[in-house]
Amino acid sequence: MFACTFDIAGLSAPKRTTMASSSLQRCLRHTLVLPLTNCTQVRHCCTVPRRAMKIVHGVECATGTGTKPLSRHVLKQHTHSFSDLSARHKEDSDSLSRSDVSHRSQLIQMKDAGALNESPTSLDLNAASGLYALEEVSDEEAISITLPPPIPALSTSLRDYVDNSEMLGKLVQLGVNLWKLDQRRNVGSMLLRLDFNTDVAPRLFFLKEIGVDDSRLGYIITCNPFILTETVENLQTRVNYLKSKKFTAEAVASMVSRAPYLLNFSVKRLDNRLGFYQQQLSLNASNTRSIVARLPRLLCGSLEPVKENLKVCEIELGFKANEIQHMVLAVPKLLTANKRKLTQIFDFLHNTMKVPHHLITKFPQVLNSKFLRIRERHLFLQYLGKAQYDPAQPNYVSLDRLVSLSDETFCTHVALATWEDFGLFQKTL
Repeated sequence: MFACTFDIAGLSAPKRTTMASSSLQRCLRHTLVLPLTNCTQVRHCCTVPRRAMKIVHGVECATGTGTKPLSRHVLKQHTHSFSDLSARHKEDSDSLSRSDVSHRSQLIQMKDAGALNESPTSLDLNAASGLYALEEVSDEEAISITLPPPIPALSTSLRDYVDNSEMLGKLVQLGVNLWKLDQRRNVGSMLLRLDFNTDVAPRLFFLKEIGVDDSRLGYIITCNPFILTETVENLQTRVNYLKSKKFTAEAVASMVSRAPYLLNFSVKRLDNRLGFYQQQLSLNASNTRSIVARLPRLLCGSLEPVKENLKVCEIELGFKANEIQHMVLAVPKLLTANKRKLTQIFDFLHNTMKVPHHLITKFPQVLNSKFLRIRERHLFLQYLGKAQYDPAQPNYVSLDRLVSLSDETFCTHVALATWEDFGLFQKTL
């Protein structure tokens, strides 16, 4: 605040007038530097004792003792000069206020656009004027504006949320098939409630730490999305249990990769499953580990199909306990094979091809082959007169070579015919 005091006593009238005018202008010029908003602040900028001041149109100036009053012409000039300066100051103040508001709005908009991060020291207000939020646009520009589609509140497909969900987008990059998860009840809503950094990433890092390959992560989550809801502590406890049963780290990683639900089961259930196979098949610990490591879904699926297949092999097919044990150790899939298919293949081998039990036990993989392949090749050998499956007879054909070789190799080395002949024979069936 500036205090303006003019001492004009003892001067002639023209000099006093000139000095008063110049002093008044200097006072007002210094006052305009301050951020004033109305003329009242100008009125109060010059303060001296009231008894030593003479008020001239709102501006107090010192007169001193015996000072002559200013002429009417001079007062009129001062009045017009002061009015012009006050009006100009008001316009400048209003302009500064509007500029300040516009400047703040532009700063907020540029901060949202990321411009301040790129060049925090340089700010081009002219360039930012195009970002003014209240700027009017023409009808043509309004028509050309496109808005993203709204996120649906309800949907039957995760596809509608992929573009707006960071978590779903990263799952797609991992190779997760969302269309398969759409077919499972409540899985989509569960995934949308998860956060990738806090819920998904720790589980993925855990799977990588135990040796699961990156290419299998998408398959595991596609088959078992509920692994994302298991705590890392529970997952680690189950892995530690398998290792305590002398499963190697490579075996555990392979088992988890091929049986995604393995780590969702408690330690008690895993222990009960291992004990069941060891007791039912009369196996030692090493053979039990061998079967489970090659077919880890034995620890995940239901035990009822396994019990039923064991009874079918023993009662309906007539295999002995030691024969069943030998076949299961060679082909663990027999425990989970379809009962109808298993019975159909055995019936054709034993009753049509006349293969005894001990030969089927020696080559148990024949029970896991396709029935159509066995039938076509046997009939072709029978047509050629080479269907001999007794090892004691000449031109013996083993069951292993009958089902494991490709069509061309089978025709060349077993049937001693061409592949074209076999193709023509298949058309007659």
